[in-house]
Amino acid sequence: MTPDVLLVGAGDLGAAVGLRLADLGHDVLALRRNAAAVPAPLVGRSVDLTRDAPDLAGVRPRLVVVALTARPRTEEAYRAVYVDGMARALDALEVAPERAVLVSSTAVHPSGDRPDLEDESVSAAPSDGPGRMLLAAEEAFHARLPHGTVLRLSGLYGGDSTRLVDQVREGRVTDPHRWTNRIHRTDAATAVVHLLTMPATPEPLYLGTDDEPAQMGDVAAFLAARLEAPAPPPADPAQGHGKRLSNARLRATGWAPTLPTFREGYAGV
Repeated sequence: MTPDVLLVGAGDLGAAVGLRLADLGHDVLALRRNAAAVPAPLVGRSVDLTRDAPDLAGVRPRLVVVALTARPRTEEAYRAVYVDGMARALDALEVAPERAVLVSSTAVHPSGDRPDLEDESVSAAPSDGPGRMLLAAEEAFHARLPHGTVLRLSGLYGGDSTRLVDQVREGRVTDPHRWTNRIHRTDAATAVVHLLTMPATPEPLYLGTDDEPAQMGDVAAFLAARLEAPAPPPADPAQGHGKRLSNARLRATGWAPTLPTFREGYAGV
């Protein structure tokens, strides 16, 4: 096998990206702590990036995706995985790829209320240690791959994630007025593939989120009706607070979410 794609991280999202690229005819090598968990036809290679550099001798991928996952959500864990681990992987490359995408998070955006939709022009100002490490990872990524693209994803949902569903079912939803932003894992994966394969050269930064920021109370009410659970406190737009994100730049490239709002995304619940 002569892989033309390298996945640095092959968890749920990374593997979904890799499988889509394999369907397009690419040969994909995936770095993961346990290579046995990498789904075929992707080829896995075991490495703990928090301790070791991968052996990438002879591997010259045209496309690179960094989609790492850190647990627990602490500054130390995020530094070990997103900053140091990514650096070990990228430094092991013999040649720079033609395109590369780093999956980051909108957690690097400032907290607090803003009257308008936020886009890529908003200066990053993370409010906690994990957010600061994500921003440090973005900077380290661009230092190594100046032509690379950072995709900041809003709240991921779908797949095996049932956290919000469980909260609604158990009546544990709080702060119904808070604005929330989300993107289904399916659309997040297609966004990464799109940025890697679109004809035009992508820009250095995109926000990956769906079409409609929504107050938590509205999302919870939708789910409660489907689950026949107790109705949560109603949302009030006049009391809305938090950030609302725009996907306009990503949409302008030709990408569009297949699940544009939480209603489509949670339709199967």
